[in-house]
Amino acid sequence: MSNELKVVVGLDIGTTKICAIVGKSNEHGKVEVLAMGKSESLGVIRGEVRNIERTKTAIMDAIEKAKASLLKNSPNMRIEINSVHVGIAGQHIKSLQHQNSISRPNSDTEISQEDVDRLTKDTFNLALPPGDEIIHVLNQEYTVDDIGDVIDPVGMSGVRLSSNFNIITGNVDAIRNITRSVERANLKIADLILEPLSSAEAVLSQEEMDAGVCLVDIGGGTTDVAIFKKGIIRHTAVIPFGGQIITKDIEDGCNVLNAHAELLKIKFGSALASENKDNEVVSLPSLRGRPSREILVKNLAHVIQARVEEIFESVLYEIKSSGLEKKLNAGIVITGGGSQLKHLDKLVEFVTGIDTRIGYANEHLGKTAFLEEIKSPMYATGVGLMMKGLKSVDHNEQAVEEPSIETEKSKNPAISFFQKIIENGKKHLFESNDNLQDY
Repeated sequence: MSNELKVVVGLDIGTTKICAIVGKSNEHGKVEVLAMGKSESLGVIRGEVRNIERTKTAIMDAIEKAKASLLKNSPNMRIEINSVHVGIAGQHIKSLQHQNSISRPNSDTEISQEDVDRLTKDTFNLALPPGDEIIHVLNQEYTVDDIGDVIDPVGMSGVRLSSNFNIITGNVDAIRNITRSVERANLKIADLILEPLSSAEAVLSQEEMDAGVCLVDIGGGTTDVAIFKKGIIRHTAVIPFGGQIITKDIEDGCNVLNAHAELLKIKFGSALASENKDNEVVSLPSLRGRPSREILVKNLAHVIQARVEEIFESVLYEIKSSGLEKKLNAGIVITGGGSQLKHLDKLVEFVTGIDTRIGYANEHLGKTAFLEEIKSPMYATGVGLMMKGLKSVDHNEQAVEEPSIETEKSKNPAISFFQKIIENGKKHLFESNDNLQDY
């Protein structure tokens, strides 16, 4: 017996990790994670693929681990991963505003979705500087003749249809390096998606995006900023600092090894020095033949706080540049691996004066064996890529198969006959139900 389910794979190619998350939607609209795999990222620097071969190897490792995790949690399932929804980020990402319009030949008919699609498609022909390529064309408000601030023009009457667009571009070579890495891992790219958009899908609610919210995704190499208002993305930016620079600051400021600096950040790191005791000490093993070192946790926090303040001063600059500083009624939402620093939300509120919370993807997740691990902010982008993929596909991208298993009982002709009846009944049930929960 076999059955097919609509499942997609989100592939997050980050600076510190490469993560593959496989999932599907259930009948309640929640996302169920079927499998996940993670590997160390060795070929990516500040969000950009620099070593294609190393990145390819890490992608293949993550995919194989995802398959293995599925076998471990659901032994009767087998999954073939052929295509992935891939995230893109990095300093090369740019955002620009552009206005475009089209004229409709027949004013007696209402504006259709085809007219809107034609306007958007025409915007892809925008002339760009050499070396840049359009990744997304994101519609803002429309104008129909003299009527402005239209959210959805379909069904309206008018001759001239225009819109402001937020155009996201990337460097051609950076895009090509991602494509080559994925293709050499024997996979196809179903879609290339800006990572802040994916993270927003996972951790923001529609109400927050309508009210006005700034999403800050702190990755290993960069910090991505995306600002939403009235459900539309208004501004995006990439800040060239992330978790790795904080680790480097600890390494230099506390005079420790890089591996020890990372452990200090994860286990004892705090973004607010005033929240730590004056006499709290961490003892670190030293090199051979040398005594162990002691580091004040408060001094560690001072090092971290200085860099985090710098990052969020840059975030505040982007918020002010967007013109929406006073209109973020839902405040700031922080996600990504760097958001796990203790007291980070308090420091951000102090620096920006804006209400802040940490964004988790668990509110969109249904029953899954990976819930405790996958709800961590460090997986927000991967979960969001998977969710974006589930929204964009109308047919199965991969097939999840539950092979029949021959047992001693099934060798009995009479029992086998009744099993065939039962299996045929289940097959009809599977064919009439696209959203299966139980395996």
